[in-house]
Amino acid sequence: MPTDKVIQSLKEGLGNTLASIGLVIVFGTALGIMLEKTGAAYSMAEYILQKVGKHNAQIAMTITGYVFGIPIFCDSGIVVLSSLNKSLAAKTKRSMTVMGSLLGVSLYSVHCLIPPHLGATAAAGIIDASIGKLMLIGLAIALITLTATFFWIKFIGSNYESINNSTEENISENNFSSLPKPFLSFLPVFLPIILIAIKSVLMMYKGSVEENLLSAILFFIGDPSIALLLGLAATFFINPNSKNLLIKDVIEESIKAAGVILLITGAGGAFGSVLKATGIGSVIGEYLSYSGLGIFIPFLIAAGLKTAQGSSTVAIITASSIILPMLSELQLASETGFILSVLSMGAGSMVFSHTNDSYFWVVTKLSNIDVKNSLKIFSSSTAFMGITAQLIIYLLWFVI
Repeated sequence: MPTDKVIQSLKEGLGNTLASIGLVIVFGTALGIMLEKTGAAYSMAEYILQKVGKHNAQIAMTITGYVFGIPIFCDSGIVVLSSLNKSLAAKTKRSMTVMGSLLGVSLYSVHCLIPPHLGATAAAGIIDASIGKLMLIGLAIALITLTATFFWIKFIGSNYESINNSTEENISENNFSSLPKPFLSFLPVFLPIILIAIKSVLMMYKGSVEENLLSAILFFIGDPSIALLLGLAATFFINPNSKNLLIKDVIEESIKAAGVILLITGAGGAFGSVLKATGIGSVIGEYLSYSGLGIFIPFLIAAGLKTAQGSSTVAIITASSIILPMLSELQLASETGFILSVLSMGAGSMVFSHTNDSYFWVVTKLSNIDVKNSLKIFSSSTAFMGITAQLIIYLLWFVI
């Protein structure tokens, strides 16, 4: 390629990617930080525990991780919820080997599949997939996959229930004088989801929806960036005891936390733009298209990258850059194909979390799990979860 074309491709890839998902990453990070600082995260967890019952502690923490993991990165989720998990395990005489693994995979299920999590968001920006539809379909796949993985962990972890590695803790009582009401705690999580869902439904019936002020407003607030911003705004009314939190400080902390990821994401977009310009993806895609693997190609590439270098985010971003020029040859160059491709790479980025993954060590150490046992229970569960998610995506490829 001529040098000027290389530079042009780099700039276009970087700029287009950050334009589409930069605000989603910053606002999503800020929302997670606010839920932690206001105590809303703990309020949600306590509410679920009350409804499910302590005798169903494992189900309770799995549901908590799934809901809590929608707006918050899995690493942060484990840090925030680990003390509550230990306290519950101690009160109910459950082993943290199982409880920690269940919480780990519940957070992981949505982290790898849906926006505003970085890998899925970046891949959607690179491939130009609909973030709203990706989020809705991804949530459903994550829930089904997590349900199957729950029973998998119960099966393979039955011999580890006798391991007494839990300690009594209660982080919510230590850190907050009072927890916010459950409704106000859940509102910032579900408000963006509902707004994005409304816009996605309107877009499906775009031809029959009149162009009026109401539909214009719904389209505006249903944009993922605006929806997350409204969810962030809702967090400032959660807890009267957290009025000292300033939005400026939260946004600054969010930008610091998201800064490196924004650069990695932009670099992924630039990489994909250059690959697309060279035409090498079309050649590889044409070769792989004869394999008949189709939707399994994004999964296999992401799984290979994940297992080799550890980071799910890097795996899905890199895979999306490699897959982008191949989409036509793989017969995935459609709105549905884009969404399923991102989900397939998300499933691949789960397979599998082991010793080169920082999240593996966060789950293992904060849950007091022996490394050998964590490899047997948690790591095998991430592989099971990724493969299960991919099989669901494969079925959708035929149905949709």
